[in-house]
Amino acid sequence: MAEYMGLIEQPRFSCAIGALQSVVAIPRAVPILHSGPGCGDMVKGFYERSRGYAGGDTSPCTNFTERDVVFGGTGKLRKIIANTYKVLDTDLQVVLTGCTGGIVGDDIDSVVSEFSDAGKPIVSVDTPGFKCNNYVSHSHVVNAIIDQYVSLYEEENEPKSEPATVNLFASLPYQDPFWKGNIREYKRLLEGIGLKVNVLFGPESGGVKEWQTIPRAGFNILVSPWYGKPIADHLKTLYGQDYYWFHSVPIGANETEKFLRGALDFALSHNAGISKKKAESFIQHEIDAYYEEIDNLATFLLEFRYGLPSYAHILHDSGYVVGMSKFLLHETGVVPKEVFATDNVPEKYREDILNDLKSTSSKRKIPLFFEADAGKAQEIIRETEHKGNGIILGSGWDKKLANEKEMGFLSVAVPSPVRLVLTTNYAGFSGGLRLIEDIYGKALDGYVK
Repeated sequence: MAEYMGLIEQPRFSCAIGALQSVVAIPRAVPILHSGPGCGDMVKGFYERSRGYAGGDTSPCTNFTERDVVFGGTGKLRKIIANTYKVLDTDLQVVLTGCTGGIVGDDIDSVVSEFSDAGKPIVSVDTPGFKCNNYVSHSHVVNAIIDQYVSLYEEENEPKSEPATVNLFASLPYQDPFWKGNIREYKRLLEGIGLKVNVLFGPESGGVKEWQTIPRAGFNILVSPWYGKPIADHLKTLYGQDYYWFHSVPIGANETEKFLRGALDFALSHNAGISKKKAESFIQHEIDAYYEEIDNLATFLLEFRYGLPSYAHILHDSGYVVGMSKFLLHETGVVPKEVFATDNVPEKYREDILNDLKSTSSKRKIPLFFEADAGKAQEIIRETEHKGNGIILGSGWDKKLANEKEMGFLSVAVPSPVRLVLTTNYAGFSGGLRLIEDIYGKALDGYVK
């Protein structure tokens, strides 16, 4: 599913094996790479600070060599799996293939089945880098875990037996720098309207025990323009779980209220048994708290109005591009100019994304480019001229361009060597306030010389 063919400059995603980070994001789960020695190091270098329990260049690896290309590497894989169980205290192992293993055609499934038949929690996934990028392989990894691991626990986890429980599929771990904070905020908000939420990834999840309960959910929630949809579709086929689909990252009051009211209506229509009155009260409380902080901005905005950015360029995945564009235009007055979806969006989803962005305003058109080649995106920005102060919201690679254009810059996407992100979130009411802090904080950096 390689929509983009040829060489690209400054990619904002990794190859398929980058989905090893989706495994790392599951507490006490470990990826095992049947690949060359450079694959884990490449992933670590791209995502930085992403080793987790055993990720990146610390992931167990068969270190595929020329000899293995000739004679096969299944024997080495078998040994690595066995030794990993001896050395690491794990709840789940996921074996991922790299390009060399994929080209040679090693039968990793049969090796993995030897361990699974012996009662070991282990899964195999075909992830050679030439097949797709990590946005796509994330779904491959999750669906493989569902089919090969979660399915073993179906008898004690009756499908749709908990109508008020939902499985959440939103931020891609590590690909989204704010995934931990976003997941925490989604969980808080959805629990606020009365739902029980399986987030599956990160410190807010219950690890593999939570994964085992996936079938119990009454329905699922997908927050994404396209990535992760194969997971929701698969669960609908497998367990009959319908899903509520919100197509972009909800940032700030307008979109977060829309997201929550949509989730509430969906839950009520699926007999989740939650209180509409209590949910409405929670939503209104969150809205009031948000606008109290916005009211406190009035004096600041009046005093610094000439130094604040009036327009922005965004380089991010399509979910953030649409979400940030809506937020900036409606809740900060910063006008999105040329914006770029850098996640190699499959052609079949592009029209819906364009229509979602068009719904932002009937009076102002926001030019959206589907451009996986961020070098070309930068050239377009380089050639544009707009009045007022501008800011670029992109990855660390875009800082030099912002300096060249004498624009503000905020690192919001990977790779991001110029910013440390731990638990910051941009989703939700609090995420909107944080994004305002970050954007206006950058403007203040240059105010006092």
